[in-house]
Amino acid sequence: MSDTGLPRDPRPLIGEPLGLDLLNTIWVDAEGPHDLLGDLVGTRLWLASNDRSHWPATEPVRQALLVAREAIRAHLTDPASPAALAALNSVLAWGHVTRSVGQDGPTTVVRVEDPVHLAAWHAADNYHTLLTERADRLRRCAHPDCVLHFLDTSPKGNRRWCSMAGCGNRAKAARHYARSRHAAN
Repeated sequence: MSDTGLPRDPRPLIGEPLGLDLLNTIWVDAEGPHDLLGDLVGTRLWLASNDRSHWPATEPVRQALLVAREAIRAHLTDPASPAALAALNSVLAWGHVTRSVGQDGPTTVVRVEDPVHLAAWHAADNYHTLLTERADRLRRCAHPDCVLHFLDTSPKGNRRWCSMAGCGNRAKAARHYARSRHAAN
């Protein structure tokens, strides 16, 4: 259990920017596919993992997150697809940002028409920011069995794996096995 009273986040890759972290609520391991947003406990855990435990984890919030996750996934898979663009733009249209400057300095207020869209809109907005600032660094793990995405922050921009300890080592082991098997024949 974590200090929030929730179980520890079971995902193999956490800490990515919010839009990618939402994508990474689906993962595959030796036991098969998993979906953290499959229930409200997982939704609450995802919100808490992203310092948003003060937001409600209700079924409508979970449904909005699922819509946003699929819109981001569709766009990453095929950025030119009219359906993917429409889905992502539909989620982005759920909210907007109002900026102002007052005596205490600059302020930014996010407004959504329906509060159940707040977490999903923030994830889609973060993905929009990543597209604006770092689109060339958005990556899918190079391991063929992995479905995780990450922001490549390596100095040379050549990171290939969601995790060297996981997928990177599995790929190295597979190459070694193939070489040793080929040498034995």
